[in-house]
This record gives sequence, structure tokens and C-alpha cells, in this order.
Amino acid sequence: MPYEQGAWAHVFAPRVAGERRYWLIKSEPDVFSFADLEQAPKRTTCWDSVRNSSARNFMRDGMKPGDLAFYYHSNAEPSGIVGICEIVREGYPDHTAWDPKHDYFDAKCDPDMPTWYMVDVKAVKPFRTMVTLPQIKADPALAEMALIKVGRLSVVPVTPDEWQYVCALGGVG
Repeated sequence: MPYEQGAWAHVFAPRVAGERRYWLIKSEPDVFSFADLEQAPKRTTCWDSVRNSSARNFMRDGMKPGDLAFYYHSNAEPSGIVGICEIVREGYPDHTAWDPKHDYFDAKCDPDMPTWYMVDVKAVKPFRTMVTLPQIKADPALAEMALIKVGRLSVVPVTPDEWQYVCALGGVG
């Protein structure tokens, strides 16, 4: 089934003027933490090296400038949502895929027909309180969250209701 018809088809649907969508992006804090994003020039960086086709599709075809994303620290003790960032540049080819010196080099990737995409993100604000993965899993209000349903993906959509609820839990309501 084409992804435009799947469980998250709504994130690929045409937008009404001014519509904002919500996402969750993951990074291991020892690789690139939310604090690292806050310290980046203009609090902005490219979100590169994603090598999963579903996550790529979300970045390439779903994310737009002005959308907001939860910043999630993965493989941490505990893992959880630590802040909010904004998508400031929509999907464009991920040049790290054709750099043989890069950890995420993909020998099959052709710069003329890119396989992998990235977006640029900008730090907005940290959460006052981390919203941990165990907390999310235990909360019936978040039982359908894509983070739980497809936890392996580094980029997933978040519904507006989930967004508001998690922001309140994180103290940034």
C-alpha cells in the first residue's frame, strides 16, 4: 500500500493555509543532544543520516517549515522527550549518503537521484520536565502514539492532541 494511503496518510495530505503539523525526532544524547542543538549556530542544524525509508518519507514529503517536533533522547537512561524544535527547511537531499568518509555513507545512493533526505531544525525550547518513555508507555492517553507503535523509527508523526498533552506533561503547555 502506498504510504499516502497508510496509517499516517494524514501527514501527507494537502494542507490548509497556515496548517502546522507535529513530529517527533530522535537522537542519542551522546551523539547530538538537545543542548547541542541549542549551542549550534543560530540554534539550527541539518537533521541528516536517517536511513529508513518511512522516516525519509516523513522528512521528504511530510515535514514543512513551521512544523514543530519533539526532540527525543533515545538510547538514554531514561529515554524521553526533552524539548521542542521547529522545522526550518523542508526535505532536501542528504549529502552524507554519498560521502564515503561519513558513517552513514550509502554506496547505492546517487546524487542525481537521491535516496535519502534531511530537513533543517531549530531549537525552540527545552522541556521543564523530561517526558520519559516509561511515562509515555504507561499513559493511556498516549497509547496510540506513533512513538509506541513504531518505536524503531527516528522520525514519526504526532497528532495535535498528543502534542498538547505531552507539552503539558513537559511543563511547556
